Parts: sequence; C-alpha cells; structure tokens
Amino acid sequence: MNEHIMPVEPAKAYRLINHGPATLVSARYNGTDNVMAASWVCALDYDPARLTVVLDKTAYTRELIEKSRSFVIQVPVAAQASLVHFLGSHSLACEADKLTQSGVSLFALPGADVPGVSGCAAWLYCELIPEDHNQQAYDLFIGEIKAAWADSRAFKDGHWQFESGAADWRSLHYIAGGHFYATGEAVKVHDAPQLTPGAPQG
Repeated sequence: MNEHIMPVEPAKAYRLINHGPATLVSARYNGTDNVMAASWVCALDYDPARLTVVLDKTAYTRELIEKSRSFVIQVPVAAQASLVHFLGSHSLACEADKLTQSGVSLFALPGADVPGVSGCAAWLYCELIPEDHNQQAYDLFIGEIKAAWADSRAFKDGHWQFESGAADWRSLHYIAGGHFYATGEAVKVHDAPQLTPGAPQG
C-alpha cells in the first residue's frame, strides 16, 4: 500500500460510505479475481461494524463472494469514473480478460486475501454473514467490516476532506446511462447535536 493509505477504526468505517457513493466490489476465489461496480451499498451497524450490498444474481462477483465469504468495498474517486463504468458494464462471465481490458490496478490489503483497487479513496474489508433467504429473495448481502483504510488525501481525522482537496478526488454518485455526479460542496450546520448512529432518534 502507498504511504497515504491509513487504517480506519471499523466502528468509524460507516463514515466512509454514509454519503451514498458509488462503490467498487472486489472478490477472489480459487485464484480468480474480479471487480464490479455497485451503487446500493449501505452502512448497517457500527458495533460490530456491518454493511449491506445488493448484488444481482447475474453478477460474477457475487459467485466469488458466495464461495469465498469475503469481499472489499472501495470508494472510487471522480478521476476513476470511466473505470467504474467499465467494471460495472462488463462481466467476467462473458469476457475472461475484463480486468485487463479495464486497466484496473489491484494491490494486496494487509490481512485480507481479497484484492484492493488502486487509486480509490477508501477500502472496507468484509467477511460475509451468510443469510440465504435475504441473498436469494432480495439479492441483499451482509458483510461484517473487519478492517478499513482510507487515503489521507481524501479522508483524515475521521472526516472526508472533499472541500479542501482536488476535484478529481471527490467520490462519485451514479445515476444511470454512464451519468455520474461528484460529491458536492459541504453544508455545515452549526451547533448541531452529535447523534450516535443506531441510537433512538425522532
């Protein structure tokens, strides 16, 4: 990993995806790697840290996750929009050289036998919590976040730094048809109470 990638406490990892970015999902099983794009990723809990991701039955990466029971959710940046679109619109099941065609660069994450995608702003290594009914009926997968990292040029001291960084380091939000939005400007509410995720509210 490069010198800018720093660990994030799993209990705080929800902050990496709480703003609803488009993500990349990577997996490995029996020597086969794959990466796909996914927009429907959501924080579920913070102690233990968990998230959900929707994976269609046609996705080859889903099969790798079901067999290996582990995966990585990463937060790509605006500079990677073309890569994200390619990885989300091509299937390894149909194109054996998908990753080569995409130009994606993979690297090893410490303590995880799942590849990470270089150039992203954050990575969350998850172990699958098997829930067969949810997976079959709703394509909904639950992962327990075992480790997380973020690039300090985009996320530091527990917070995203989008407003002070370069525009191409902002995260992406996918709409449809190859159309993305980059994360916008920050809106700060002064004197707002500090709410604990998961605590009773409203």
